[in-house]
Amino acid sequence: MSINKRVAHAYIDKFDADIDLRKKRDFIKDYIAASNAATGSKFDSNANVTRKNIVTLGNELYKENNIKQNRYIMCDKIKTLYGRALADQYLKDLNSHVLYKHDESGTPGFPYCVAITMYPFLVSGLKELGGVSIAPTDLKSFCGEFINLVYSISSQFMGAVATPEFLMYLDYFIRKDYGDDYLNRLDEVVELNVKKRTLVKVIDNYFQQVVHSMNMPAGNRGYQTVFWNISYFDKNYFQGVFGDFRFPDGSAPRWETLDWLQRHFMNWFNEERRNYLLTFPVETMALLTDGGDGYSDEAYADFTAEMWSKGHSFFCYISNSPDSLSSCCRLRNSLKDLEDKEDSSHNHTTHQYSMGTASVATGSKSVMTINLNRLIQDAVRRYFRERRGVSLPEGKALDPSSNFYDKEDLYNNYIAKALTEMTERVHKYQIAFNEIIKDFYKADMLDVYNAGFIDMKKQYLTVGVNGLTEAAEFLGLEISPNPTYGEFVNKVLETINISNRKDRTSEAMFNTEFVPAENLAAKNYKWDSKDGYFVSSKHNLYSSYFYNPEDDMVSIIDKFKLHGEDYVKYLDGGSALHMNLQEHLSKEQYRQLLKVAAHYGTNYFTFNVRNTICNDCGYISKDTLTKCPKCGSENVDYLTRVIGYLKRVSSFAEPRQVEAKHRFYAPDKM
Repeated sequence: MSINKRVAHAYIDKFDADIDLRKKRDFIKDYIAASNAATGSKFDSNANVTRKNIVTLGNELYKENNIKQNRYIMCDKIKTLYGRALADQYLKDLNSHVLYKHDESGTPGFPYCVAITMYPFLVSGLKELGGVSIAPTDLKSFCGEFINLVYSISSQFMGAVATPEFLMYLDYFIRKDYGDDYLNRLDEVVELNVKKRTLVKVIDNYFQQVVHSMNMPAGNRGYQTVFWNISYFDKNYFQGVFGDFRFPDGSAPRWETLDWLQRHFMNWFNEERRNYLLTFPVETMALLTDGGDGYSDEAYADFTAEMWSKGHSFFCYISNSPDSLSSCCRLRNSLKDLEDKEDSSHNHTTHQYSMGTASVATGSKSVMTINLNRLIQDAVRRYFRERRGVSLPEGKALDPSSNFYDKEDLYNNYIAKALTEMTERVHKYQIAFNEIIKDFYKADMLDVYNAGFIDMKKQYLTVGVNGLTEAAEFLGLEISPNPTYGEFVNKVLETINISNRKDRTSEAMFNTEFVPAENLAAKNYKWDSKDGYFVSSKHNLYSSYFYNPEDDMVSIIDKFKLHGEDYVKYLDGGSALHMNLQEHLSKEQYRQLLKVAAHYGTNYFTFNVRNTICNDCGYISKDTLTKCPKCGSENVDYLTRVIGYLKRVSSFAEPRQVEAKHRFYAPDKM
């Protein structure tokens, strides 16, 4: 009996289509029943989606299709550049969960995150981004257009948008409207309407306009809010980064007014968070050290400690030179000469405006994360088979009393070799993705690049890592500041760093990031456990730090050591220490910890004290309480950093909620 091929293919197509329709129908049912939007997300849960609704459902529904499309396009490009074998290997790496491509669920070809220069905005407004607004001319137009600018740029990136120059530009427009001496006019009535607002109140209102607008869900981001970052600078840091900067009218920034504006904004934002749940901006204070345990601008170090003591939550980035800057959660950048291609001391780069003045423009075009726990366990098992003739049991850590090994042989010939081979493959995958972005750029479909807000050559291709502490636990190492653990950490990260430098080209710069892994940490734990790899029963997901967040034996000082220079020197980003505390410390205590950070070279950190929000009356307390101090209700939720940004714990995906319950919050005596 013959079969009509056309009829057969039509039947198969219809059968496949029906399966897809049934899967989507079932997904809709499961999503409706989910406890929140993050838990309902099958592919990349995100606590930045506060409310589950029809918009968030629509964004989730076709993510599986996008993943398939992304992989098809990637394989096609890899095959063109490197051949079919590597394209097949790419799928094998993804499907075996030794590699994870971040944000595959988005539209193909989207870059990841960016820290922009706002200079083109001062020159041409939003016209180069497809808008109609010309360059802002006063404070009012600047604030309105700035909101549109960030939303427009964020719609063309999967991750964060950082505007480190925001307050400097805001100060410029305040001075344009009210004069360089506006600090002498703060209490002067400048609005002659019914409200009779003073200048300081006008400034506060613009703060509120910008910040509240940025915390609104965006339809073009699946009802997420814009992930927006800003920076503050001490005097010497500011002069080092912006000393040669000039606005389009030829004028220079003024430190005296910017100093006041930075302090005022931070105080205003801290108080505003007593009334509203405001996640963004994520703030970073940039401080210069004096090369020792002190700070070159002691007044700003004092101010930083004071703001922490007032209950404000923000990041701090410290450096002994203003040529390095943390402009977003993922990147630490060097701002020295970009042409120094052969710098072997680190894997950073330089960023300058096309006009020739200092810039903070950078970003990451793509992030691919290596599952270190799986990769290293495979390498160790191979070592024991080949060198010892032993097959290690599944799901168990090495037994130090019976599983002896030659550390030098294991580290160099197995772990480092596997890491090098994997990293070199990831570089090729990333170069293929870079070519895809370039295709879109050549087709004039990446407006942000064409408009000059960022130079594609000044963005990184990021090699992420996850599962480091779990791999160390498998080897039987103690997760604490000790030489054996430090040697392991540095061997792993230096191996990747060496490959990053070796494979760097004029169009492809690689960096290494300890990824926040908001949802990947739980996925890797689940996948590895299912496939017979050792995972610790002490936690339910992989750590995003150099210690385990639930470990109550690692002291405050130990954590600063573990995120200090001895451990992070081969990393380029993502390694922020989240110091969880039971309660706020005094200004003097925070000031002492700033000295500790400078001493150990802990360059990126924040303090995290759970805030309490009443579900009945909405009152927000900066302290961790079990009962609302305003209405007495025990129906309370907590605000804490899921990983990097501040949200309700009830907005976390369920694995992250479990992890949040087990985090150790240190008392001040530690």
